[in-house]
Amino acid sequence: AARTKSVDVERADSGIGQMPARKWRNRASETLSSLQAWEAHRPCTDCGERDLPVETDVQNCNQRRADLCEKCRKRRTERKESVLEFVNTEASYGEDLRIIKEEFYLPMQAAGLLSQEQLQGIFSNIQELIDLNENFLEILQEEIDQAFDQGDDDLMTVCIGEVFLEFVNMLPAFQTYCLQQSSSVNMLNALEKEKELLRIFLNVSQNDNTALRRMNLRSFLMAPLQRVTKYPLLLSRIIKATTEYHPDHGSLREAKSRIESHLEHINMKTKQEGNTWTLRSFRQDSKKKREVINIEMRETALKTVGWLREETRFVMEGSLQLAQPPDGQWVKKGSKTLKFQNMQVLLLVNMKRVSESSLESAEPGPVKDAVLVLIRDKNNGKFHLLREPLRLSNCIVSTDPDCDDTFELIEIRREAFVFRDSDRARTHHWFRQIRRYSRELGSWKKRRNALPNIMISTPHTRP
Repeated sequence: AARTKSVDVERADSGIGQMPARKWRNRASETLSSLQAWEAHRPCTDCGERDLPVETDVQNCNQRRADLCEKCRKRRTERKESVLEFVNTEASYGEDLRIIKEEFYLPMQAAGLLSQEQLQGIFSNIQELIDLNENFLEILQEEIDQAFDQGDDDLMTVCIGEVFLEFVNMLPAFQTYCLQQSSSVNMLNALEKEKELLRIFLNVSQNDNTALRRMNLRSFLMAPLQRVTKYPLLLSRIIKATTEYHPDHGSLREAKSRIESHLEHINMKTKQEGNTWTLRSFRQDSKKKREVINIEMRETALKTVGWLREETRFVMEGSLQLAQPPDGQWVKKGSKTLKFQNMQVLLLVNMKRVSESSLESAEPGPVKDAVLVLIRDKNNGKFHLLREPLRLSNCIVSTDPDCDDTFELIEIRREAFVFRDSDRARTHHWFRQIRRYSRELGSWKKRRNALPNIMISTPHTRP
């Protein structure tokens, strides 16, 4: 009986008691909350700030870029875009150099249109520029590929500044070409007036050779000048998006300083030789000309769509090549079978104005309408519309893996258009912007499954 009684009074709990246990649980909960709060607001690895957004969704927390604040995340994206722009535009410049050699220099040499001395006077050291571009682009592409292979999707390990400084021998080659540019153009003008066969060859090449994009030889000969004057701008964009702690930051600044000093040297040498033309005047004149053209095109577009200026946002504008495929089989044959024409294209968005600053924000407000305005190149000093604006609410935009240098826009129950830019990366950027507003505004989106092929029956629809 005594043993049974002792068993009855034996404690079965931990002996802490209810109040201490409750306090311990509260303290543990507070500690866990503190750890979670620290995890959410841990320092950004790029800038050291603690303004990381709090993620309540575990999946979103795992998916977001770890240890980066919103500002640095955006900066990394801008840096990646700037690096890719540098490499892609270098590739486009190299393509123009190869066109000069393969479509002009070699055919003129083979046909005996000009003597070797005359060819040297017009094309200067174009082969040296081609060799330098190929080597420079090869190293840049290796840097990009290596970064992606190592899982560096932000291209933070790519050091454009260091690579540029390794190729500073490009600058004397640019100087040689730039200093001979004035005499080269004068010689070409004189020979074109003198030699009828040369004049016929240049006219036929511009009009019938699709590789030239309806550009003449003089336009292509300006490519090295345009490239060398664009280097400071491209480097500035990368510098702006690169933190000062990045190992390439100092090299980027030095590279920008070297190219700017060399441009000043070229200007000085040009003046010493008595030429009125300089790189500085070339950059200023080109900028002013582009600004005037952009203003004229915007006025034409606004007048056409009839929107209020304060409610209109110009998302993109520039030159695109346009073709209208005769049937739906062109994809199998490739875009080379299409006949493209140069066109000025503007993407306009009509927005509901919420506040005075809404139009200046990075993200657009509610969109009422979006159109694509197609303008022909100037004729008799005026811009002319190709057709009425394409309303993206009535359009479907798509791409095909077999023709990744183009995209197709289909106007429901009417026409199909194929667009491309000379720069493939810019072609993709145009596609993404147009597709975005087409999806937002398309009335077909409300239909079941939002599938375009349910409601469109046209031979132009791409698979």
